[in-house]
Amino acid sequence: MRSLTRREFNGLCVTVGSFAIPTGAPALDDVAGAASTGAARTVKFRDDTVVPAMGQGSAGLGKGKHPQAVEEEAIRTGLSLGMTLIDTAEIYGSEEFIGRAIAGQRNRVFLVSKVWPSHVAGNGIMHACEASLKRLGTDHLDLYLLHWPNGVTNLSGVVTAFESLRSAGKIRAWGVSNFKVSDMEDLFRVQKGDRCATNQLPYSLVDRGIERDLLSWCEQHAMPVMAYSPLGGAGASLPRDPTLVRIAAAHGCSAAAVALAWTIRSGNVVAIPESGSVKHVKENAVALTLTLTPQELRSLDAAFPLSNR
Repeated sequence: MRSLTRREFNGLCVTVGSFAIPTGAPALDDVAGAASTGAARTVKFRDDTVVPAMGQGSAGLGKGKHPQAVEEEAIRTGLSLGMTLIDTAEIYGSEEFIGRAIAGQRNRVFLVSKVWPSHVAGNGIMHACEASLKRLGTDHLDLYLLHWPNGVTNLSGVVTAFESLRSAGKIRAWGVSNFKVSDMEDLFRVQKGDRCATNQLPYSLVDRGIERDLLSWCEQHAMPVMAYSPLGGAGASLPRDPTLVRIAAAHGCSAAAVALAWTIRSGNVVAIPESGSVKHVKENAVALTLTLTPQELRSLDAAFPLSNR
């Protein structure tokens, strides 16, 4: 299938099952951003849950950078374009904002939050989850992550707490964030540690470090990666990079869309860019159906070599 131009992308609105969960929740309503063949990229978790390969981050939202109504509309626009996975965390201070933004649409959202490592002792994970659910205005999370491994010495206790939450219906799956290969191996040695659904990590053209070992480790264990800061993070100049700009011009899209399409190219990565702008969300969503040619991928590899990352 040929790649869509930006004009074609914006003109299409077709039915796509952007995510499904094992409990038989209904497919999403019609969403924009997929080709007529239903080619919007998805990623499958090990329990057969399917999510869009592009979600939305929220670490900097709800803090006054843009008017709240503008940021809420950006989140809702992303939902309408198939970016139905939304990531937050108790430490971000954005859970209440996300709760307001998705009010009335919870059944369309694959909702992810995270527990801070200092809250895992004793019944801390249970209490932290309940607090997150209250702030988000929901009775369950689709995915709950341990935010960092730092200072966490009892992985068995973490897994037990996550599994208890899952059995109670408070979460549907659990995972980790910022784990190295050695951390993942430690986790998998724990009983039921191999039920980990994902590892959320920084990954972009300017931060390719996980390609050295962690990305392949996750692939070997049939575990998708969630890529945060897929546009390089604060201060990154990716949208102005000449190679990205040239490829974007050929596709009639933004340089950001090209960078995001690169990030999700393998089929085992979910990117979660953050934007409080409707315009930027629309530009980002193009990546769901943007296919880069082998030559374009080689050009990007030459412009952003792993050896330098």
